[in-house]
Amino acid sequence: MLSEEDESSLIVMVLDVNPSQRAIYADTKGYRHILECIIAFCNAHLVLKPDNHLALIACHSGSSEFIFSDKDSEVLPTGQNDGQYELLAHVERSIRANLKNFILRTEPTTGDSLLAGSCAMALCYIHRIIREKSPTMKMNSRILVITGSGESVSQYMNYMNVFFTAHKENVIVDVLSMEHDLGLLQQGCDITEGLYLKIPQLQGLLQYLLWVFLPEPPLRKKLVLPPPVKVDYRAACFCHRSLIDVGYVCSVCLSVFCKFSPICTTCHALFKTPGPLPNKAKKKKHKGT
Repeated sequence: MLSEEDESSLIVMVLDVNPSQRAIYADTKGYRHILECIIAFCNAHLVLKPDNHLALIACHSGSSEFIFSDKDSEVLPTGQNDGQYELLAHVERSIRANLKNFILRTEPTTGDSLLAGSCAMALCYIHRIIREKSPTMKMNSRILVITGSGESVSQYMNYMNVFFTAHKENVIVDVLSMEHDLGLLQQGCDITEGLYLKIPQLQGLLQYLLWVFLPEPPLRKKLVLPPPVKVDYRAACFCHRSLIDVGYVCSVCLSVFCKFSPICTTCHALFKTPGPLPNKAKKKKHKGT
């Protein structure tokens, strides 16, 4: 039987740095505050247990990139940490420098952030770490998405592939939204048994990170956490990428469309044109004798 010391936790954080986010780029104080909270959360996770692991992925509408990974970086003593633990100082320096370089290379665009692709990168990283770990070590793996962007229905299929793959691999997807209600990410949290939280104010970001997302999944049942939100399970049509209540489903590839089409644009299957609905025969009234 594995003891508590034989368990470790792996968090892969996905940070959305899209320039269109008002929560981050409304002023310089907002960006600095968010960065300080993320660094504090990363350090708190690493000091909980010596076997805990951490990785951070930054993304915007153009690309996704690993900003930090404790498995792929070496802690070099500098002697200039002012009494700070060398690992924590290394995490802070690496995240600040790499995130700054990533943002400076960002070109101004108006597209949706590549959150689905970043989550796919996180799944690949988690799979590699799990394969390299000791057979006697139990690892609780999860993805934490931090974003202030709106809904990106155009990535519906990518999201669904990521969510069901994470559910199959026992990887929990947590989401912290800083501004908008995100229906697709709510579905991902519900599918993977993760937590979705839209914070009411940005000033309390660090408190929400430490209170809600720092405890490992096995401990969450013992804590009083925010109640789960009502999940909107509407599907996005493949033709206009908009959420619909009623639509047409391809019987071959299960693609969803908001309007009838004689040819499925996904698998090119042919369908018969639906005829008019039959009218119900009216019952004749019997005349009384």
